[in-house]
Amino acid sequence: MGSITAFLLRREVLLVGSALLLCLGGAAVWYLLRPTTLTIAVAPKDGTEPGLIKAYSDAIAASGEGIRLKILPFDDVRESAAALQDGRADLAVVRPDVLLPTNGLTLAILRDQAMIVASPEPSGIKTFAKLGGKRLGIGAQKDADYWLLKNLLSYHGLTLETAPAAGPVAAGAVQLVPVDEGAVAGAFKDKRIDAFLSIIAPSAPKALALVAAVRSVARDGKVEFVAVEDDDAIIERFPKLQAVTIPGGLFAGRPKLPADDVKTVGASYRLMARSTLNRVVAADFTQQLFEKRTAAAQQTDAAEYVLAPAYDTTVAATSARIPIHPGAIDYYEREQHGFVERYGDTLYLLGALAGGLVSMLAWVRQRLTSLRRERIDDVMDRLLEITGQARSLTDPAAIEALTIEVDGLATDVVRFAREREPDSRTMSAVSIAIDTARATIHDCRLAAGGLERPPRSTHLRTAGMAEG
Repeated sequence: MGSITAFLLRREVLLVGSALLLCLGGAAVWYLLRPTTLTIAVAPKDGTEPGLIKAYSDAIAASGEGIRLKILPFDDVRESAAALQDGRADLAVVRPDVLLPTNGLTLAILRDQAMIVASPEPSGIKTFAKLGGKRLGIGAQKDADYWLLKNLLSYHGLTLETAPAAGPVAAGAVQLVPVDEGAVAGAFKDKRIDAFLSIIAPSAPKALALVAAVRSVARDGKVEFVAVEDDDAIIERFPKLQAVTIPGGLFAGRPKLPADDVKTVGASYRLMARSTLNRVVAADFTQQLFEKRTAAAQQTDAAEYVLAPAYDTTVAATSARIPIHPGAIDYYEREQHGFVERYGDTLYLLGALAGGLVSMLAWVRQRLTSLRRERIDDVMDRLLEITGQARSLTDPAAIEALTIEVDGLATDVVRFAREREPDSRTMSAVSIAIDTARATIHDCRLAAGGLERPPRSTHLRTAGMAEG
């Protein structure tokens, strides 16, 4: 115990302990300030999202922000949503009408898509009900688009046929005809299709090109757009869809095309985060989505279509059918916090922990010092006992044993004085006790007729202490 106590009380040990505390504090600061890496599941493979997320990842990394993206690619949005659902990703590109993760909350809308069904005006196809018995062309067909179309046709009492039909199409059915997007005009001219469908962002260049292709085969350049009637009822029936209005004049201004607003439905590709993602991290990443949009747009035009989800109140945002992440709401409502506000609790806990460790070290130091002081008290008590025992001894061997013990006790005191800086009163008292014990033993040795040996005077010094 004595050796352990002496070791722990050494200045070098205390300095090392202090250095360790500083290292722990530095490690805590590094942990708080290091970049946060978020895993993001991206799909579909043939969509604009992979290039968009890559552009954002590059822009964020180049700016030195405290967030990094680890991209996890998937072929289909169902797979990317599943990756968020089962915890493989922190963020994911999600199309809610395909699969909405139960733990997913919206950060931003990457692109809104509308169902655009267009035909040359003489076809007379103005509503979904008029599609019965018609051939409907479609470009790059995705499973999600297929199910969206099938559900809408079913709502209007129509069935969707995908197998080629040689004869006329049944009145209650719609024949789906795959058409290369570059061959839309030719398909109309060859009468292989009566209308063309695309689920796309209405203002996207590809949408403008498709409508221009339909317009090129229309008499006087007039195009008929199919409106979705009872869109409110359809949204209530299929809550993962959303109402979309194509503004009049979007595709051409002279003549105005469409002539009036067209009500339709659509779906959105959303960037969603797991509900357990730290609110501050979600707010910071949402901020980066909009601050780095210009930089990302240098690589892909898809960045221009990123927008905030619409909501009226905070309550409406968090209780919607597709809720918004509270961290994203913090950004949209400008309620983000500074460093101290964000990490105040953590800093307080670290400070309390550091204070506790310092207090504990001080207590240990005080306790160890007390133990050493108790050792000095034991030495002094033993010296007083030896002084009393020596007066009644006559056996030379017993007297010599006491002499050896006193020398050992004196050695312990010297070691203590070298390791610590004891107060002068304590050392003076110890010196007097040692000298008294030795003088008493010397007198006893003379009385017993032993060989005369003068007692050794004890002179113990400490720094700044007069000789005792």
